[in-house]
Amino acid sequence: MRKEALLIIDMSNDFVADDGSLTAGKRAQAIVPYILQVSKQMRDNGNLVVICMDTHQPDDSHFQEWAPHNVVGSWGHRLYGELEAWYESAKDDSDVLFVPKQSYNAFHRTGLADKLRERGVDTVHITGVCTDICDFLTAAGAYDEGFQTVVHRRGCATFTANHDTFIEQMALCFHTKIVD
Repeated sequence: MRKEALLIIDMSNDFVADDGSLTAGKRAQAIVPYILQVSKQMRDNGNLVVICMDTHQPDDSHFQEWAPHNVVGSWGHRLYGELEAWYESAKDDSDVLFVPKQSYNAFHRTGLADKLRERGVDTVHITGVCTDICDFLTAAGAYDEGFQTVVHRRGCATFTANHDTFIEQMALCFHTKIVD
């Protein structure tokens, strides 16, 4: 039986809230209802939902390139808005995982591929931010690990004008199926 996982990438206060340190702002806020809807559908169908969250220590060298963000224990590291309430109600279920990541690619040194394989997952669905950075590189990581990939155009956002270009690049480079 085919099993799938929904990856919710970096939907933290720092990336989504108006006053987040690296926010995609209103574009990211607009995708929250869609992500919640897909999360419910995935779980109702016996599939997995994985929160893949950029996670940093206060002295992380990553902050030489980017403004400090998603520091462990901070407001900015928490899930944004209704996603936080949803996660708090679902986090103890075996079909919901939280995977911290220190890289743009949610598969890089996180053990995510092994966790998905242990649960029989062969297809990952990608939602979250940012389309042209973490979503794109996570699609690359999934492809490199042998997973089929699906990207939800309405479930991704970014702070640049590159959203559609990178969705199309995922299809071209990683044979990603696009869901509108």
